[in-house]
Amino acid sequence: MSRTFELETLKMRLSDPEFRPLDLHQRIQRALRGLILDGALGPGVKLPASRALAQSLAVSRDTVENAYVQLQRDGFIQRREGSGSYVCEAIGAQLRGSVRRQQLQGQLGYSREPGAGLSRRGALLLQRGGVSDQQAVTAFATGLPETRSFPLDVWERLQRQALKDYRANVLLHGDPQGALPLRKAIAAYLNLERGAKVQPEQILVLSSTRQALYLCAQLLVDAGKPILLENPGYFGARKAFEAAEARIVPIDVDSQGVRTDLLRADRSGARCVYVTPSHQYPTGVTLSLERRLELTRWAAEQEKWIIEDDYDSEFHYDGLPTACVQGLDPYQRTLYIGTFSKTLYPGLRMGYMALPSELVSAFSAARSIMDGHTPQILQLTLARFMEEGHYNAHVRAMRKLYAGRRQAMLDAIGRHLQGIAVALPPPGGLQIPCLLEPGWSEELTQQRAARAGIQLPGLSRLYAGEQKQPGWLLGYASLSAHEIEAIMVRLAQVLRKA
Repeated sequence: MSRTFELETLKMRLSDPEFRPLDLHQRIQRALRGLILDGALGPGVKLPASRALAQSLAVSRDTVENAYVQLQRDGFIQRREGSGSYVCEAIGAQLRGSVRRQQLQGQLGYSREPGAGLSRRGALLLQRGGVSDQQAVTAFATGLPETRSFPLDVWERLQRQALKDYRANVLLHGDPQGALPLRKAIAAYLNLERGAKVQPEQILVLSSTRQALYLCAQLLVDAGKPILLENPGYFGARKAFEAAEARIVPIDVDSQGVRTDLLRADRSGARCVYVTPSHQYPTGVTLSLERRLELTRWAAEQEKWIIEDDYDSEFHYDGLPTACVQGLDPYQRTLYIGTFSKTLYPGLRMGYMALPSELVSAFSAARSIMDGHTPQILQLTLARFMEEGHYNAHVRAMRKLYAGRRQAMLDAIGRHLQGIAVALPPPGGLQIPCLLEPGWSEELTQQRAARAGIQLPGLSRLYAGEQKQPGWLLGYASLSAHEIEAIMVRLAQVLRKA
């Protein structure tokens, strides 16, 4: 470490672009601190007097003095009256040890790998990866609603009203269970529109479906224990339960939804099952009424929990949507999950659960640990949006819009992808599953489409076990009919050319 002060070294450090946004005294303080930490100014080195350094740097003496004062407060220098300012001797041993460790690591070729020092659960999370959210509208990304038609002017007006009425109260912490006006609005909506039987006291407002699934995984399934999941099924659910170190037990789906005979035959000891009965993900089939009733009886008799993910049931185009399982369950064994990311916009980050009464306290406590509460102003704005009828009106408008886009997508697939893929028209939802014709590879078609800027989410990744169906899951809700046609033409050209 240097035992002398070199002015040119300080001037070079001050020219570093990272210091430009800082005030002048902060730049000097940061530069001197960096030189001390790097060993360029060793313990005991005497710094120039503030007046002398100010003249050398062409700044005011107060500027240098402010920098010295901050360095002294932080413990980097000592100031002795009548003697001057010195680099603190006390940090010398610490810095020498740090330099020695860096040298040793360099000699050994040591470098810290990603994930080093993680717990076993942390290592598993890193190994299995996270879930990537679509941050821009691209063809044919799944789960993205149309946001260009969202009534922002109405939303902004209601938010201003909420701020005016609640004022500083919205700046405080909120109830972990959710703002009461929103819980009342959600309960009224579910009872009227989804055939549920729920009270506001049973509603838990969350940031997303993913958070709801994570809570279910943490509170209902012990590490190493089984959880029953639809096969094929939603990968976000699989990720949530894998993160809790649960053992995934797949239950096959057919044309009537999850097979309740396989649930009856299961001997894994699983305590709960995850299902998407209104619009099975990804096949799009609806769980028949007979199986819905059988599912609730099975759960009651075996003392199991049903996790019902009703992620996009609002968008049903062939008749009215089927009533939710929660409303058909007289035994209160169903945990209902809903989201506003599909009906309104993903950036809202708002979802909810309708819980059996005995689970509300536990889920609310767990939620309070995770992130406390959802922003109050957004909850109160959404409550008014629902109370004044704007939510139902928006859903109706989007249902009509998406029905037209679904038909445009089916027509485009039929015209341009003959011999490549065949669509399986679902009764609702925001995406269409397509099966590849023999001879076509899911992976190769994805690679070729990606070169043309087209995303083809694969079907096979949603299957467990050896039997996987190659194909795509094509999202259409965020694309206009004209955009769908133009992109499908481009996709067909890319694939046939290859």
